[in-house]
Amino acid sequence: MHDDLEFSDDPARIDRPRVHAWLSEESYWARGRARSTQDAAIEASRNFGLYDRATGRQLAYARVVTDGVTFAWLCDVFVASEARGRGIGIALIDGVVAALEPLGLKRILLATGDAHGLYARFGFEPLARPGDWMQRPAPVATP
Repeated sequence: MHDDLEFSDDPARIDRPRVHAWLSEESYWARGRARSTQDAAIEASRNFGLYDRATGRQLAYARVVTDGVTFAWLCDVFVASEARGRGIGIALIDGVVAALEPLGLKRILLATGDAHGLYARFGFEPLARPGDWMQRPAPVATP
């Protein structure tokens, strides 16, 4: 890890307004997410941040939904635009994977539209049997 970065799983350190702005304004998967929804997601998940050691400013965020025993879903991974290209995403995922390793989870899932190479570095691969998986999407809102 970079000496100028600090990884933390302390939910009290999460800069909630900053994370909400990242996800609701800049991400492709959570655009428009309400702050109350983001806060509820933080409360119900394991949260990880990467911080600039000198300033304490949060540079990246990841959230994991898990039972802590058999399964985890890695989601809401985001690196601040001004911090990209410095290995921040690699350091963040390295920390998350290391934090989850002692749990002995059977699987960790994620969905990504653009970072397959990053996750492959940490052993993520396409589903062996994607036809086995199903989803129940939210109902479509009617006007």
